[in-house]
This record gives sequence, structure tokens and C-alpha cells, in this order.
Amino acid sequence: MSSANGLEGRHLLLTGAARGLGAVIARHLAEAGAQLTLADILEEEGRAVAADLGAAFHALDLRDPDSVAALGTALDGPLHGLFNNGAIATGIGGIGFEDVDIETWDRVIEVNVRGTWLMTRACAPALRASGSGRIVNVASDTALWGAPNLMSYVASKGAVMSMTRSLARELGPDGIGVTAIAPGILTTESTEYVPQARHDQYGTGRAVPGPQPPEDVAGTVAFLLSEPALTLTGQVLPVNRGFVFT
Repeated sequence: MSSANGLEGRHLLLTGAARGLGAVIARHLAEAGAQLTLADILEEEGRAVAADLGAAFHALDLRDPDSVAALGTALDGPLHGLFNNGAIATGIGGIGFEDVDIETWDRVIEVNVRGTWLMTRACAPALRASGSGRIVNVASDTALWGAPNLMSYVASKGAVMSMTRSLARELGPDGIGVTAIAPGILTTESTEYVPQARHDQYGTGRAVPGPQPPEDVAGTVAFLLSEPALTLTGQVLPVNRGFVFT
């Protein structure tokens, strides 16, 4: 059993856990006493993180429905939390909406939207079995203020927000809470391609000025995966230090 406000004894699954935000969150949750299962398409990096944390690891391709279903089937026992972090975020920006090629659009939507749905569907039985399942989806504040020249990504994260609200309704009767976080630009590998001017805009536009490391949102995610977070189900939390687009 977990403590009233902690993660001890809770089995949590994290996708996209090989590096960046996923790896940071995994380390934080492990330190909080959670039992972790990590998944990523980057097998070598993912297995290294899992070995360091004493976690289980599964190779996962969110574009492949069979791969997602296999992970759901392989889960060992009840699942108390799912962190839907796996996504395509790099190599797709800086392009006007008229110049986005269809292959890129489909790839981003398949991973970020369909992958989130498939992963949730695959884990639903194990989440129900835990009696206190929690799902945290990773959206983006770009879908809140409408970032330009990033159409496929913004569209995908807007969909994740809408899915969060709908899933909260469908899974609520089972006692499963569903929330989403919407970070801004974090200092991870996935944002290295972002122009410095945009980094500067975020730095000065935050209520708490300056860069935002991924560690900054770890505590929020940990709470949302805990039992008391059920009251926040259906909510999208902009974990961006009060950034306002001007």
C-alpha cells in the first residue's frame, strides 16, 4: 500500500523514459519509492536508465499497435499510474502550415495522439485492477497560446488535452483519474532545436523569469500519479512557471 500522500508501493509505467523529461521524471519517482516500468523506442538508452533505477524495461514503438498491446499484456500485476510521455517533438518545427508534408503530419499524429490512446487502452484493465489508477498525459502550452510554425505538434498536443477531458469522463466511474501537464520550453534535448529568440521569449514571459529545467515539473507529476490527485481529474495544468504569450 502507498502512504496517503506518497508513491511507495505504487506501480507506475512511463513511456518515452529513455532521456529528457521522461528520464528525469523516472528518477524522481524512483526516489519517491515507486515501482517503475519504463518503455521507449530507444532500447539501449532506455535499458541503461532502467538498470540504474532498478526498473523493468520494455521496448515500445507507439506507431505499432501490436507493440503497444504487447506491453499492456506484459504488465506484471495491477498498474497504479501511467505517464504518457512518449511523443515526437523534434525535427518538425520551423515550418509554415502550408509546407508541412503529409508523411510528417501523419507520423506526429500517429505517435502523439493515436499512441496516447492506444497506450491508455492497453493499460486500462491493469489500471482498473489497482483500484486507484492515475493517468498523466504530457501536452504542451504551445497548444494553449498557439505557437506558429509548429502545426503538427500543436495540433497533436491540443488533441491530447481534449482526450484527457474525455478520458476523465469515461474512466471516472472506475475511480481512475486522468490529467495532463502542459509544459513550456524545458531545458531538455528535445528543445535544442528551438531558436534562441523563442527561449528568450519564454525566459522573460514567465512569472518566474529564466529557463525551466525538467526537474521543475517532477513534483507535480509525482502528485498527479498519487491517490489524492483524483480531485483534479480532467484538468490540464500549464506547468510553465506562469508563462504568458505577449
